Amino acid sequence: MNAREQPNIGTRLRELRQGRGFSLRALAERCGLSANAISRIERGESSPTVSSLHRLARALGVLITDFFEAEPELSTILVRKHLRLRSRGEGVLIESLGTGLQGQRLEPFLMTLLPGAAGGDEPITHEGEEFVYCVEGEVEYLVNEEWHRLEAGDSLLFLAPQPHMCRNTGLEKTVVLLVIQASEEDMKVSQQRHLMTVTS
Repeated sequence: MNAREQPNIGTRLRELRQGRGFSLRALAERCGLSANAISRIERGESSPTVSSLHRLARALGVLITDFFEAEPELSTILVRKHLRLRSRGEGVLIESLGTGLQGQRLEPFLMTLLPGAAGGDEPITHEGEEFVYCVEGEVEYLVNEEWHRLEAGDSLLFLAPQPHMCRNTGLEKTVVLLVIQASEEDMKVSQQRHLMTVTS
């Protein structure tokens, strides 16, 4: 993978929204975020949380990695640690560990949460499965109304249609390896999108 500039998620969001013919208001109604919040993300004035990324991706019919992806699909992806695609939010840093693989179903991220930070304002749901590995610090994960505290070395695997969210209630930063497996339906949507791109 060649050196690339850090992605502008706001620009990618605007491209995807306009490419589907959605106004800010229409997208807001589909994803549950305010039109003002979406506009701020598009203008680069704020960064979306993990929860917001899920909501926006579902509303647009894309995968989360599409907000980071700007290259043709490849068969092998190498990501140098200093070239990770990143998105920063309030107390949250999300780094893509690999995107652009042909037929990709796994979405790997490294998420850093500062003390008091959360991955979203409220629990979310999405299709597929989710794997969490606590690399550093401690993190609390809510899955289907049950809180799980993970310390460094602990892992959690669950079906993603269950309402879930995470937060760092400790005094030190938390680093979490997050791997999301797209559902078959997500892959069909993604494949249809790429087919439309190729044939248009």
